[in-house]
Amino acid sequence: MSLIKRNGNVLPSVPALFDDFFSRELFNWGNNNFSSTSTTIPAVNIRETADHFDVEVAAPGMEKKDFKITLDGNLLTISSQKEHSEETKKDNFTRREFSYRSFQRSFELPKDVVDESNINARYENGLLHLSIPKKEEAKRKAPRMIEIA
Repeated sequence: MSLIKRNGNVLPSVPALFDDFFSRELFNWGNNNFSSTSTTIPAVNIRETADHFDVEVAAPGMEKKDFKITLDGNLLTISSQKEHSEETKKDNFTRREFSYRSFQRSFELPKDVVDESNINARYENGLLHLSIPKKEEAKRKAPRMIEIA
């Protein structure tokens, strides 16, 4: 719900309240996994370790050929496009069904940290896995003891 300042009062506008109410799923008010065009954006998990970044994208029903992964500078972009069409012809009718699914997610990686030449990606069981190694100089070093003179 957006708040609008009117005549010094901070209150939700009535049209915005109704728009917000009718644009949400009935039992999922916290769901923000949809874009402004009401298309689904896959959930993403990102984990950083001392040696690399792990990225998991939940995209069931896709195939590895449906994905495009690019790294431009420190901007990682994961996109996918899938088309499906089916046509059935019988006697006096033709039934055509088709669907299109696409998404694009971009993430800004820390500058001068990623070892671009060793990024690995695999798709299995509905999850796209990316392993993005860090450069040797960017890896966290183990703590060392400093002697007091």
